[in-house]
Amino acid sequence: MAFRSKRPEHGGPPELFYDKNEARKYVRNSRIIDIQTKMAGRALELLCLPEGQPCYLLDIGCGSGLSGDYLSDEGHYWVGIDISPAMLDAALDRETEGDLLLGDMGQGIPFKPGSFDGCISISAVQWLCNANKKSDIPAKRLYCFFSSLYSVLVRGARAILQLYPENSEQLELITAQATKAGFTGGVVVDFPNSAKAKKFYLCLFSGPSTFLPRALNESKDDEEVQESEFTSERILYGMAKRRIMRKSREWVLAKKARYRRQGEAVRPDTRYTGRKRRPRF
Repeated sequence: MAFRSKRPEHGGPPELFYDKNEARKYVRNSRIIDIQTKMAGRALELLCLPEGQPCYLLDIGCGSGLSGDYLSDEGHYWVGIDISPAMLDAALDRETEGDLLLGDMGQGIPFKPGSFDGCISISAVQWLCNANKKSDIPAKRLYCFFSSLYSVLVRGARAILQLYPENSEQLELITAQATKAGFTGGVVVDFPNSAKAKKFYLCLFSGPSTFLPRALNESKDDEEVQESEFTSERILYGMAKRRIMRKSREWVLAKKARYRRQGEAVRPDTRYTGRKRRPRF
């Protein structure tokens, strides 16, 4: 029996995974509809748009139009782009109010510079980290996506991209290409201690860096802020690792600090951190 991966992006390109059967779930499954709507609401909240002012927004990976419907309900106008014809057909059947475009975000966003006041994306960006053919180079596709996204946004606008990174290396790859394209910002991790409710939001600023929104957390007494920031400033890799011995206390502390910046749950530092243990008999 063939083993089916838990991550959909491992099963093939998105235009094949999101077929008619999968699209039907995003129309009939109340649980999926509720989750998508809540994540769209959170993304819109993180955009920090002016109150009472309709905005023109871009929805990347719009699918069946669930997130777009939330934007319409909040009084905004939107354009959605998706690579799956079946999902866009489902959006047309639902008579969503936004304009729809069939396209691959890894090949760039085909709009004029400064077209949108903001951008949201729900569960789409991680698909660019997988190569489905020899010509697909994840880093190049990510940079093409982020550089074109930076162009189509009004200066000072935000892009909120909800994603499911497979590991810390994948998250670093995504944020590195976003920074290379000119964005500043950071990652906000909601409910970091929950296996099911944990959500990653990449908050990108197309202008000067502003405050990074606070993450949602079930525990109000948790003093550790589950946020990480990044800027376009370069740090020499050789200088950062110079004179730090592998497996030493400094090396362990630096590694744990890096994981904290990426939003990972890491145990607190103690006097035993990095301490060598005696072999057991």
